[in-house]
Amino acid sequence: MKVVILAGGLGSRISEESHLQPKPMIEVGDKPILWHVMKGYAHFGFTDFVICAGYKQHMIKEWFSDYFLHSSDVTFDYTGGSLVTEVHDTRVEPWRVTVTDTGFFTNTAGRILRTKRYIGDETFMLTYGDGVSDVDPNDVLAAHKASGMTVTLTGVTMNQRFGVMDVDKNGRIRTFREKHPVDSAMINGGFMVCNPRVYDVIEQSCEDPDATDFSGVTLEWMASHGELGCYHHDGFWACMDTQRDHRMLEKMWREGNAPWKVW
Repeated sequence: MKVVILAGGLGSRISEESHLQPKPMIEVGDKPILWHVMKGYAHFGFTDFVICAGYKQHMIKEWFSDYFLHSSDVTFDYTGGSLVTEVHDTRVEPWRVTVTDTGFFTNTAGRILRTKRYIGDETFMLTYGDGVSDVDPNDVLAAHKASGMTVTLTGVTMNQRFGVMDVDKNGRIRTFREKHPVDSAMINGGFMVCNPRVYDVIEQSCEDPDATDFSGVTLEWMASHGELGCYHHDGFWACMDTQRDHRMLEKMWREGNAPWKVW
């Protein structure tokens, strides 16, 4: 089963680094966060990837092009007047990676629609190139098969970071309290399973897929039509949306406390 990864956006909320490279290529440890996402899927048996690139897409292609070389011990022998390359050892993963340029300004619904040529009439995994988790995609797949939905997403709990205020119409604060677990909300953590019908839904639910947000339009359409399911994951999930998120993930990795490192 193929894994489609959305990796083409501008990453404007982490522009301090994304102006130099696509957000999924920002490193945690010494590897892009995209690599961390893929390692998680591969650990659970999913090794065939379709990466939806766009902004600075050449950097993603070049990274994978160089990955074998950078992960190997190699002898370059020029003594005979020409180059003879001998690979002694390699630590590269047994992955199949398709990087497709889905357009610079294309929104997520359009990017997904453009993967149809690589997916065909098959069920596939779908996630974002900046979110890591210890979820087992096989559990999401089992829930998806049992539900009969068009798409099953992984619901994760996003903790409230700040205190909560109740303000009246005159601008007076009636109550103020610190955050509490009841203030948390379940959100779409990615790690989705999609039936091929999702391509038809994208075309049905919007006039211009290239200008349409998959989460904000397509998933809402499916929810209103009873075609969207949820697998609730109680474990770890984090999204590298800002510099603060990046620093947190980097610190966890450096200290050997990275729950998404299931491999």
